[in-house]
Parts: sequence; C-alpha cells; structure tokens
Amino acid sequence: MINNMYTCSDWIEQMSMPPDLSLLARRAFSRSLLYWPAIDNTAFANQLRVLKALQIARLGEEDFQDSSGYGYHDRGRDKLEQAFAAAFQAKAALVRTQLVSGTHALTVALFALLRPGDTVLFLTGRPYDTLQTVIGSRGGEEGSLKEWGIRSCFLPQTEDGEPEINAVRAELHPKVVYIQRSAGYSLQRRTLTIGQIGKLIGQSRALFPEAWILVDNCYGEFTESEEPAAAGADLTVGSLIKNPGGGLAPSGGYAAGHPELIHKMAARMTAPGLCGNLGAVTAKRNLFQGLFMAPVLVGNALKSAVFAAALFSEMGYETRPCCDDPRGDIVQAIVLKNKERVIRFCQAVQSASPVEHHLRLEPDHLPGYQDPVIMAAGTFYQGASSELSADAPMREPYAVFLQGGLTLPHALWGACRAAAAVWEAQKATDGGK
Repeated sequence: MINNMYTCSDWIEQMSMPPDLSLLARRAFSRSLLYWPAIDNTAFANQLRVLKALQIARLGEEDFQDSSGYGYHDRGRDKLEQAFAAAFQAKAALVRTQLVSGTHALTVALFALLRPGDTVLFLTGRPYDTLQTVIGSRGGEEGSLKEWGIRSCFLPQTEDGEPEINAVRAELHPKVVYIQRSAGYSLQRRTLTIGQIGKLIGQSRALFPEAWILVDNCYGEFTESEEPAAAGADLTVGSLIKNPGGGLAPSGGYAAGHPELIHKMAARMTAPGLCGNLGAVTAKRNLFQGLFMAPVLVGNALKSAVFAAALFSEMGYETRPCCDDPRGDIVQAIVLKNKERVIRFCQAVQSASPVEHHLRLEPDHLPGYQDPVIMAAGTFYQGASSELSADAPMREPYAVFLQGGLTLPHALWGACRAAAAVWEAQKATDGGK
C-alpha cells in the first residue's frame, strides 16, 4: 500500500522550484502515482521470498560474527550463500566481499566457464564499457578473454532494441550464451524484463542445448517478482552495492545458479581445490540485513524512477523507459542532448547528497570507460548505485542515467533538484525549449 505521506504533492513546495517547473512536478507526481501500486505489489512478493530465504537458513546472532584469515568453517558465510540461493530462486550461490564489483564478478564467471578456443555469444549486443575491456573487444588490456584465445560474438539488435535472435548462426557452438539485462549506457537497446529473458533462454536452448546461459543481473534484482533462474538461467551474476545489498553492503558481488557452475566460479575466485571453502567474509550483519531490506529499497528506486521519467517528459525530454513502460531495472535514462545540461544534472544530484555534497563534479577519464564520464555519487558507500546516484558518458546524444535511493523522499527531492538545474541551464543556453 502507498503511504499517505507520498500521495500528497505538498512536499514539492520545499524544493523552491520556479512556478512553471513546480506545476510540471505536481503533474508528474500525479501521473507516477498511477504506477506505484504495482511496484508495491512486487515489493511485497519479493519481501516474502527474501524473508523465507533467511528463515530457511535458520539465521542466528552467532552468524553475524566476522571470520578472519582463511575463513575456514565460516557458518555465517555458508548461511548467507544459502539465503542468497533461495532468494534468487537458485540451488547454490557464491556471495563474497572479495568480489570488488559487478564487472569483477562477471569476469570471474566468464573465466570460470570458458577455456581457450571457446566462444561466448552476447545475445544483447556489445556489453558496457568496462566489460568490453575484459573480453578484449576494445583496447588491449592485459589478461582479456581475447588474449586467452576465447572468441566473443555479438548478436545484432532490432530497430526496437531487442536481440535479433534470427541472426544467430547455428555453427557458432557457443560455450556460454550471455544476456545483459540492463541496457547500460546504450540507448539503442532496452532493458529486458524477466518475460523477455525467459523467451531468449528458450530460444537459446533450442539452438544451443549444450551452452550455459549466464545473465548479467546488475540493476535488475527484485524489480520483478521472479529472478532469472526462475526463467531458466544457469547462472545469475551481480553486485552487492547495487540492488541486493539493500544500501548496507559495503562491497562485494554474488552469483546464483547451478551448483556445478558455482563450484567452477569459486575455484576461479580462490584456487582449484580450495574453491568456496576459503574466504573470510566480514560485515555479515550488513549483508544479511541488506538482503532483507533490498525489496523495499528497490521499490523506492523504481517509484522515484517513474517520477523522474514523468517529470522530464513533462519538461519535453525523451526518457527511457517512459513512466508507463515495463521496467526490468532501476535505471532511468534521460536524453538531455546537451553536454552542459548533463553536467548540471549530475552536479545537482551530488549537491543533494548526504555525503560530499559540497564537491563540484566535472567529467574525467575513468578506468575501463571509453569516454570521459561524470558520476554523481554522494553515497555512504563509495560508488553504491543502490543509493541515489547519476552518471553519464560525455558523448552524443548526451543522456544521463539516474538510479537508486535509500529513501523515497531523498530520491524524489534529488530528481527535483536535477530538474531545476536542467531548467536553469536550458533557459541560459537557448531561452527555453
């Protein structure tokens, strides 16, 4: 159910926006309320599944204790992975703070499943920038899949931004079929829903029955009432400082799927023979509690994304997805078509943050990215996109990507601050739209 405090738009007055923009914000808020009940229903379903997952693990106070050194006999770690497996509708899971990012977790998975001479087929086209350096499709980074003789093939996309499955060549014989759920920085493709993922998995099984199907689930966790494993994925991989960490995980990554593949991934992460038996896990209380909080946090992020889509469409900008579109992740893309507006947007989000709000952001080159990037993340945990954040590559058509929010009021306020900054910038540059 929607809390009454969020059905009233009086809070918009606290933003001190120009009268015309305030009117658009009120109109956008009224539009977004139409879609919030469905988000609440999804949060309820996911919260129940996560609660049952924690209960199945028979969690106790003693399971929150940190381990050290090798991490032998870490019962809390084992229960954490048991709970993640159940929450993600899989048979096994690997959950470790030693996985430094989603890209790292996906890298470990790919190197665990592939061998020299193998092929990985990317059904959703070329992946985002940081993973392209991993597979070797861009640049010549040390230790890429390409350097190890592993071939990467990319399926073209239709005009609607969906995988062109009819273009698959049966003679490819891929060892891994890779599905990227979120669109990343691409505006040519759309984020996939679980229904679309299930359809792709079914088509892939028919073409390549021996292939393993891996889903990059970053930003997509708990946005729907089912996870990729329920749609038939063999392995689902993501980051803990995105959705499933619930804003409390300080670092880490996860994988959930078939026990055989989890074992392979654990052997790659540590060493053959050691596998998942080693690895001291700290901050387990945060990881357990973050998982418990994740469905509500994701629901808040989705509500604020719907509002942001409605607000910027009222201002005349293209938004992907639109406020009434189905959503498979928490990311809201807004096409601003102007470099200065993108910078102002991110600076406004940073200034509305609880941490380092006083910093003035500028675009810069970051490891793994092709173009300069501006990133607003005044977050309690560095780079945690489960918290309110925004980022954008400095390239045409100058789109910004907004996501996250620990609380709904903060996420809504941040969107309004960004809208006010863009409103001011467009007035200054062209006297209005």
